[in-house]
Amino acid sequence: MTMIRSRLARALGAVALLAVAPLPAFAATPAPAAPAIIKLPLQPVVGASMRACSLKTASGLGYTVLQQGTGPKAGKSDFVLINYIGYLAATGAVFDQNMTTPLNLDNVIPGFAEGVQLMARGSIYRLCVPAALGYGAAGAGESVPANSDLVFQIELVDSKTVEEVEALRKQAEATQGAAGSAAASDKPATAVTH
Repeated sequence: MTMIRSRLARALGAVALLAVAPLPAFAATPAPAAPAIIKLPLQPVVGASMRACSLKTASGLGYTVLQQGTGPKAGKSDFVLINYIGYLAATGAVFDQNMTTPLNLDNVIPGFAEGVQLMARGSIYRLCVPAALGYGAAGAGESVPANSDLVFQIELVDSKTVEEVEALRKQAEATQGAAGSAAASDKPATAVTH
């Protein structure tokens, strides 16, 4: 019985402490904010250490060789197949990225074309493109403000001259033409009755 009384006394003492002890104050919970919407496509930010280049050309294009390739270099008007990411030098905000992208070097900004021509097939370079060799005062939509210096990491997967591309087109057309003729001759004749 003494044991029961001591347990009861402890339990009553704990209840008395709870009654005397102040209750913790709960902060008023703020009203839920409108849910944040993530802008698509997702645009990551590249760190400052990956926005600098160690070498410069006479035009002012900066570059760093991240991986040297062993294949031939692309020419001024060549078609290239590249993997790349482009981001703003000031903030690291990514504005474009793509894999296995075919491009004609005649149709890109001057700094990009100049940089790709430095690269051997299989190379990965970082290019630091000053605004004058990029989009300049015009910028490029919301993603690239006017007078922005740009950075690109580019992997040169392959390159073809204009002549090589034209020969490949002719070969593809000839193959398609031959396949179309063969398919037409394989069709059974249908009789027309009136």
